[in-house]
Amino acid sequence: MTSTQWLIFLFAIQIIHGLGTWKLYIKAGRKAWEAFVPFYNAVVLMKIINRPWWWTILLFVPIVNLIMLPVVWVETARSYGKNSATDTLLAVVLLGFYNFYLNYVADVKYIENRDLHPKTGLGDWVNSILFAIVAATIVHTYFIQPFTIPTSSLEKTLLVGDFLFVSKVHYGARTPMTTLATPMVHDTIPVAKVKSYIPKFELPYFRLPGFQKIKRNDIVVFNWPVDTMKNMRHTDKFYYKPIDKRTNYVKRCVGIPGDSLSLKDGYVYINGKPNDLPDRAKLQFSYDITFKRNLHPNDIMNLLSRYDITDGLGYGTTEGSYLIPAATDEAVARLKNHPEVASVVPLKNEDGVRDASIFPSNVNYNWNNDYFGSLYIPEKGKTIELTLENLPLYKRIITAYEGHKLSVNGNQIIIDDQPTTSYTFAQDYYWMMGDNRHNSQDSRVWGFVPFDHVVGKPVFIWMSWENGKPRWERFFTTVGGSGKPTSYLIPFLVLLLGWFGFNKWRKRKKANS
Repeated sequence: MTSTQWLIFLFAIQIIHGLGTWKLYIKAGRKAWEAFVPFYNAVVLMKIINRPWWWTILLFVPIVNLIMLPVVWVETARSYGKNSATDTLLAVVLLGFYNFYLNYVADVKYIENRDLHPKTGLGDWVNSILFAIVAATIVHTYFIQPFTIPTSSLEKTLLVGDFLFVSKVHYGARTPMTTLATPMVHDTIPVAKVKSYIPKFELPYFRLPGFQKIKRNDIVVFNWPVDTMKNMRHTDKFYYKPIDKRTNYVKRCVGIPGDSLSLKDGYVYINGKPNDLPDRAKLQFSYDITFKRNLHPNDIMNLLSRYDITDGLGYGTTEGSYLIPAATDEAVARLKNHPEVASVVPLKNEDGVRDASIFPSNVNYNWNNDYFGSLYIPEKGKTIELTLENLPLYKRIITAYEGHKLSVNGNQIIIDDQPTTSYTFAQDYYWMMGDNRHNSQDSRVWGFVPFDHVVGKPVFIWMSWENGKPRWERFFTTVGGSGKPTSYLIPFLVLLLGWFGFNKWRKRKKANS
């Protein structure tokens, strides 16, 4: 929906609310007109139902309001003596239109100082659960989101089985674009395996201010820009997905707005200079390995694991060789000295040999995984000369990400029915890549990542598992920083025990006083 459509929709909601409650407002000692004034009517309603004013804010927070609205409908009915299970059910099932019955048909009286405590243990339990969900949804949406590493594209920095906390506040939290969705669930409801949202009534993109910009080589969680799958296991047809419900990816941002990026022999160059990675980043490439005698694959895997080569094993490119999908330079240097190893040969593409699967998938660009670019990464507000030669690089930005109509007539580029020779970008874009250079689906395949797709910054590994076993040394470690990660699990447990002990002592002291 456009901004204008949303304003019309919100205005209509205020009129419906006013028509359904104005008599109830009068019975509570308020004025009839107060039921029709947008936002103010919600503040007054909170006073009527004897609830705190800040509930008004929750009514306008997407996703959270899906929980709060039924609560307010029920509380409104109870403020006029309608406390039965039937009244509660009708208030929820009729989506608030039960107020019309109370307003025009039922003979109800306002209960000014009603008891707000639930009448049953079940009611108390339901209240606690509801507000726990509200609090968790606010934290999940605007502050911290849990995330699990599913692939090895950042192996050696982030491992498969790492459980992360992703900060939304570093780059600024996005307000939800999908208004009708299950709280704290991404695109699919677990177990049921059904879509968790209704792609209607989408809000325009808006991001709260952050306290940090994305820096080069930051690890970033973002929505996969080209996601059209129902979920990661269904690829048989096109599915429309709102931006905030596209699959979450995590990669390293190797190129920021304004950079000129290229790859040479698999290494990234920024503005003509080698990209200087942090010391925790471990680049990995693919290799062919041969042995001096026949070894069982299990023996080979055990041998490779001694050198921290853990991304599997495949068949090599020559008779008798094996494929190492990913290994660091340091691991390979040590592996070559093993007495069983005959050779370890890097597997890299040649310069100028086109890979059709590599962005921009155009015959005029002979780019591949290891030799790529140079290309300019768009910066918000910057204008480039737009030609038929560079149009394949920016076509998706112009059409899919910035919503313009584009066509080509002979040698002429037409945007929104106007011939043009230049283009000004409306937002920042980023280049995201995995450290596992030959086993990562990243920007080399699907291109730029718009800023409106950015979710947040991974800051903390709170748990890590491998083959059903905990990696204790990775519990409570930071994602950023230099040197070997340090676990803060023991200090955390000490603080936790201290907190429980202090609370117990305080309660005992209070009971004895």
